[in-house]
Amino acid sequence: MASRSAFRMLRRLLKSSTRGCSSGAPVTQPRPGEPSRPAREGLPMRLQFLQEHAAPFSAFLTDSFGRQHSYLRISLTEKCNLRCRYCMPEEGVSLTPKADLLTTEEILTLARLFVKEGVDKIRLTGGEPLIRPDVVDIVARLHRLEGLRTIGVTTNGINLARLLPQLQQAGLSAVNISLDTLVPAKFEFIVRRKGFHKVMEGVHKAIELGYKPVKVNCVVMRGLNEDELLDFVALTERLPLDVRFIEYMPFDGNKWNFRKMVSYKEMLDTIQQQWPELEKLPEEDSSTAKAFKIPGFQGQISFITSMSEHFCGTCNRLRITADGNLKVCLFGNSEVSLRDHLRAGASEEELLRIIGAAVGRKKRQHAGLPWMLRDSPPASWNTLSRDPLHVRNLSVRQTLSDQMATLWKRLRVPMALPLSQQCLGSGSPQRHYSCDPDSDTHSKCLSIGSQDPAVPSGPGLTSTQLTHVDSEGRAAMVDVGGKPDTERVAVASAVVLLGPVAFRLVQQNQLKKGDALAVAQLAGVQAAKLTSQLIPLCHHVALSHVQVQLELDSTRHAVLIQASCRARGPTGVEMEALTSAAMAALTLYDMCKAVSRDIVVAEVKLISKTGGQRGDFHRA
Repeated sequence: MASRSAFRMLRRLLKSSTRGCSSGAPVTQPRPGEPSRPAREGLPMRLQFLQEHAAPFSAFLTDSFGRQHSYLRISLTEKCNLRCRYCMPEEGVSLTPKADLLTTEEILTLARLFVKEGVDKIRLTGGEPLIRPDVVDIVARLHRLEGLRTIGVTTNGINLARLLPQLQQAGLSAVNISLDTLVPAKFEFIVRRKGFHKVMEGVHKAIELGYKPVKVNCVVMRGLNEDELLDFVALTERLPLDVRFIEYMPFDGNKWNFRKMVSYKEMLDTIQQQWPELEKLPEEDSSTAKAFKIPGFQGQISFITSMSEHFCGTCNRLRITADGNLKVCLFGNSEVSLRDHLRAGASEEELLRIIGAAVGRKKRQHAGLPWMLRDSPPASWNTLSRDPLHVRNLSVRQTLSDQMATLWKRLRVPMALPLSQQCLGSGSPQRHYSCDPDSDTHSKCLSIGSQDPAVPSGPGLTSTQLTHVDSEGRAAMVDVGGKPDTERVAVASAVVLLGPVAFRLVQQNQLKKGDALAVAQLAGVQAAKLTSQLIPLCHHVALSHVQVQLELDSTRHAVLIQASCRARGPTGVEMEALTSAAMAALTLYDMCKAVSRDIVVAEVKLISKTGGQRGDFHRA
């Protein structure tokens, strides 16, 4: 133990002159924005000597492949004040009881142990770490650990502007802010909460306080935000940001698949088409990012290529979860509870043996999952359209509704036709809006003005008698009390022919009344829920799902509307779908009537219905 202590002292002297002097006495770490303090005379020669005679890195933190783990991520909480779609389900996740979470003292005890063994960088994560009440105190106490060079935080930014001055004073030296879109409405959709302007305020506060660079983490998802790549890059022209584009990765509950992932090479190609002068920057040891810079820009961009070009070979990261489990790989399920051993009274040596055994079991690559490690996606993936909706070059303002439908998986209805490629013409920008978070099917053509034949199927296909009249011909509501509950789905569509002037204003989102597509989508959802109040003899149906999609057809100056409704009950939902589509169309008329009265609402029709005694119906 004495020799190990001597080795540790030598390592600490090697770390940085900002954390120690030639005598080994600790000094104050400069904070962002402060000038660096001059080194003591003779210190460079001293460091050179120590580098030449440095002790080996801690065996406990070195795995069987020789990787030295000097970077520790500590989760301060499982809680988060957002519900990002790629991170967790809308209802949140089951939380660990508070008694099973690490206390502040336990966090600091483990941090102290890892730092003594050679960890020189700690990043605080979550959940959302800045919702923990004592986060400032934790940073301050970590800052006093001799040998710790960097204390960082990864945050969603909601509380950052308010807390950052205190955190900086406590010793926080690095900030990563998660931000996946520059469009406020899209931000609210992705995270299921408001707060875009708070995040931007946090970004500017970090710049104001001298953090350089301020790292902005953007998870790129096909069909949702890859059309904003150039807008994010443009931010680095005048701001000292490091915008880090992260390949979409699989986590429990985020419905990951290859089609949603945009690879590093594809992103790089898109950016180089706009800025061919883009330069590659040297990579730091153990860096997870491939960094680039546009000459003359203040900031830079980076790519985190976890999926297409993994960096497992230089991984130096370990993670401690909020409940005290040690994870040696983000993708692995293997965890060791340091909390349990700590509370059982394990000594420092016993904890080190447990940590060393876990690190020693770390696999060469991504927890041994080779399918994640291809240099490129599967060959079949390349057959998918890179830009099926022709919206990559739209401006930030235009992207309020762009390409959302392609990410969100549709209801599993055989003939529920998606609008992404329905005979819309080619080469023209299109805006569209969908309320369904899970759309993802192949496209079929829905021609405006076509007279599609009905294709019913199943038993009891038709009836020669009206069901909403009694034996004497008077209106009557059908008694469905004896019918069994079955899964019912219906899809309806409508077309609104706007004319060139109104179409252009809708496309560019310049109507004085606001975003016509967003308002019409909401109207369609609301109308579906109120159908029984609008159509006298309709039963009230407890809908389990409503989806409304609107998409522009620039060849006809039209908006295509499609509404899907789903419920489980004794009666169908085709009226709900038809009402939804019709109300969305009427709302578009209302939004645009000040520009033109020459607007035509047409083709309100049922596309398909499934469930019920009369069988399924599909329009061919």
